[in-house]
Amino acid sequence: MLTGCNNVVAWSLLALSTVIVCVLAWNELFMLAIVCALVGVFLSLSPRIVNDWDRGVLLRLGKFTQVLKPGISWVVPGIDAMAAVVDMRIRSTSFSAEKTLTQDTVPVNVDAVLFWVVTDARRSILEVKNFEKTVSWAAQTTLRDVIGKAELVRMISDRQTLDAELQSIIDAKTTDWGVTVQSVEIRDVRIPHDLEDAMSRKAQADREKEARVILAESEVKVAEQMEKASLVYDRNHSAMTLRAMNITYESIKERGALMVIPSGMADSVNTGVIGMAAAGFRRNGDES
Repeated sequence: MLTGCNNVVAWSLLALSTVIVCVLAWNELFMLAIVCALVGVFLSLSPRIVNDWDRGVLLRLGKFTQVLKPGISWVVPGIDAMAAVVDMRIRSTSFSAEKTLTQDTVPVNVDAVLFWVVTDARRSILEVKNFEKTVSWAAQTTLRDVIGKAELVRMISDRQTLDAELQSIIDAKTTDWGVTVQSVEIRDVRIPHDLEDAMSRKAQADREKEARVILAESEVKVAEQMEKASLVYDRNHSAMTLRAMNITYESIKERGALMVIPSGMADSVNTGVIGMAAAGFRRNGDES
């Protein structure tokens, strides 16, 4: 009944009535002083001040009357009672689920945060007792249900979808309580250490497998290009000779390089290669 009566307006009225009572008593107007004292107490219990971010739920003889808006409101003491003052700002509630099994029977610990706001102060007070704790419990049970229907891979890689699913389910539960869930965010998913090591080894094996596959595909492409080159060299022996000369030159152009060419290979590539090799040796000699 006295909720919200402790405000500057109430104290000002009480102080004013006290002064008036003292003046009347000084003048020996005792009956009038008693009446003024009763009226002063009555008026000082009447004003209620509600902050801009709050709403007050007013009951008259135990029945809901209205929602008090921000500012000063006057009630009837003894008849009207402000049941509660509800904060209408956005709130955040952290909740978690420990050792909860996923759909593929993996125990996980999940931490999440819920962002919600009271949109109907009347329903939040009249429809549910202690709505703050009730919202927290509803979020926790919903999180356990969603974890039990999701696989571990999905929980790790597709958190946004799980967030949206949690938000939708929790909001459907709390709408009747005058509470709207704005968003749900999963902050952390923790798995057993042994399983974490196994998943790390599997990921490393998958990367090695992918690297080997890419290398094998590259070898196939190189072999295909070499096959095409062999057909060109088979049709044009001069191209083969020039290629052999280039390979030989590239091999001996570095300082101190030495190549031993079998006599059969030297005959097959004519004297051009031998002359190029000699030129390479002479150049290396001059540089040294």
